[in-house]
Amino acid sequence: MTTKRVFVITGPTGSGKTTVSRYLTDHYNMPQVITHTTRAPRDGEVSGVDYYFETPATFATKHYLEHVTYSGNQYGSSREGLAAAWEKAPLISIVLDTAGAVTYAQELGTQAVIVYLEVPNQQALLTRLTKRGDQQARIEKRIASREFARDQQLPAGLVGHANVIVNDQWAQTTAALDALVAQYLTADSSAN
Repeated sequence: MTTKRVFVITGPTGSGKTTVSRYLTDHYNMPQVITHTTRAPRDGEVSGVDYYFETPATFATKHYLEHVTYSGNQYGSSREGLAAAWEKAPLISIVLDTAGAVTYAQELGTQAVIVYLEVPNQQALLTRLTKRGDQQARIEKRIASREFARDQQLPAGLVGHANVIVNDQWAQTTAALDALVAQYLTADSSAN
């Protein structure tokens, strides 16, 4: 029996967090924990699939493990969302900002597998934001935010706990992810 773990994908905006989470879902059948936000959906996003899109009033009714305000919008992951994902599989993933990742590390200890994505080239981050369809004004506001600056480096609360992966070559990223998942599958099966 595999120990219940949540792979917490974190890093700067545009570092590939959603892409990495989808890779874990596609290759390891890891359900994604659906989080809540008060921001408006981007083109093609669906409530209950990409996020639970909430109003400020409905956002306040959930039981959160963590929640933050980022670029004027609220984001959070509910305890119910974690439990629902773990009902589907023992290994799950969630995309969080670095403040949320620190909270998961503190609250869940070794049950949280923290994956911090780095993209050393700042221009590559900006290009990714433009390609995913963000409006130029939104991109400028986001990169000027203190949260964006905070997420550019591994927080002190994750040092020694996070698995840092440089995500500028997809083949190298997937190889690092495969090795990381294998550690937990191997460790869990040898413990049984």
